[in-house]
Amino acid sequence: MAILMTAELVGVTTEQYDALTARLQALPGNPLAGCLSHVCVPAGPGLVIYDVWESEQALQKFMGVLMPVAQELGLPPGKAPETVPVHAHWTPER
Repeated sequence: MAILMTAELVGVTTEQYDALTARLQALPGNPLAGCLSHVCVPAGPGLVIYDVWESEQALQKFMGVLMPVAQELGLPPGKAPETVPVHAHWTPER
């Protein structure tokens, strides 16, 4: 079942986010496997991430890759992301 994940990254800048994203994309394989969509929004004192994942298991696998890289880059630890089941997910044609 697909899930919506919301994560508040207090104290993280867009520059830090871009560095983290570049490091993740440079990893072998596809660490983002299972992510159906991703949005990063500057908000107040940091960023908010909204993802749709194929499953909770796909998100947890990604978190196992993400967290060590985030720690290496010195990003502040945050609270656990919130997840909710998705009723419907679609992308309109362009």
